[in-house]
Amino acid sequence: MARRGFFAELQHQAKQAEQERIRQDREIERKYQAAQREAEKAIKAEIRLQNQLEKANDAERKRIEKEALIAHQESMVLQVEEKNLQLAEIYDEIDTLLEATLGVDDYVDLNTLKVSVEHPPFSSRFAQPELPPTQDAVDPPPPVYNEPNGFKLLKALTSKAKREQKIKLAQAKYETQMVLWNETVAKNAQLNKSKLAEYDRRETERVEALEREKEVYINECSIRESEVEKQNAQVDQLITDLSYGSVDAIHEYVSIVLSNSVYPPHFPVGYSFQFDSPSAELSLRVLVPGPGDLPDIKAYKYTKSTDEITSTKLSQKACKDRYSNSVHQTAIRSLHEIFEADRRGLIKTISLEVGTETIHPATGKLDYIPFVATGAERESFIEFDLSCVIPSATLEHLGASVSKNPFGLIAADASGVRKS
Repeated sequence: MARRGFFAELQHQAKQAEQERIRQDREIERKYQAAQREAEKAIKAEIRLQNQLEKANDAERKRIEKEALIAHQESMVLQVEEKNLQLAEIYDEIDTLLEATLGVDDYVDLNTLKVSVEHPPFSSRFAQPELPPTQDAVDPPPPVYNEPNGFKLLKALTSKAKREQKIKLAQAKYETQMVLWNETVAKNAQLNKSKLAEYDRRETERVEALEREKEVYINECSIRESEVEKQNAQVDQLITDLSYGSVDAIHEYVSIVLSNSVYPPHFPVGYSFQFDSPSAELSLRVLVPGPGDLPDIKAYKYTKSTDEITSTKLSQKACKDRYSNSVHQTAIRSLHEIFEADRRGLIKTISLEVGTETIHPATGKLDYIPFVATGAERESFIEFDLSCVIPSATLEHLGASVSKNPFGLIAADASGVRKS
């Protein structure tokens, strides 16, 4: 079996290292979650023992105090473990700035910047019609004419005059009842008519209000559609301008690419750049945090005798090495992201500076200090296998001018930097 070549072996080892790093990351996350759970458990136990302590007698109090002290100490130890795990995560992110971008395709498909209009559903408190009014005024049954009681017997025993008198009285009563009934029916009809008219008026107002709100909604939809059309037209124009190598379009595209480059929150990075069309060169300046902005704690520890959580500092050399490495990684990462994103090859060379801004001790004013100054040509740089490189060695290969001590704010000599 043929042995692996030199670069193949480096690639193999790099892949193994990546797998091991992923495994360690998972282990750190698992321990971190476990530490959080244990810390919460210890705090609850401490609170529970404190509550018991308030109710205990002298003998119980001593026992509970001892248990409470142990629970408190365990809680403090777990807090230290959590702090150290968080610290390890921060340092891991700083130490792998270059590695973090290698698995990401930095090319930006500008068509993905196009948007589709999304209208919220129309809703209105006037959308639901009011229920028609109920007929509360119900007509009573009409009166019924009743002949005088025992009319046949009355007819046999009384005279015609008396019979007629009684019939007239019954008819008069019936007619009076009919008058009252007709008045009631008319009154009810008027009440129901008034209620219906009031309902019709409210419904008319509701429908008018609904139509007004629909008109507002339609206008808002039209504005949203217009804004989306405008944005998509701008994207189309950017795509067209970029295809022609427009300087403004290249600036816009580079800005998009760099804004997509996500650095850790404890290592924020800023950019400024300018593209020169005749030479197809991008002049890029990258601002990194100052050395004092990075954490310098080596580890946290808990001392039982003083009941304090204290920290130990990293050595000066460890701080210098980490900061220098982060600067070097940022330089290589910036070159990589720009060249990888520029699939059209519009940018032929990059003139790069990486530095920081800090207060100058002599003037007291904000001053820029360059740590790396280099140039890189696209055709040669894209052939590098960055998963196998040492950033400082890559910068040396590029002929970069590199600060001997970025941590000490020593500037690099940017004069005479060659293009690779």
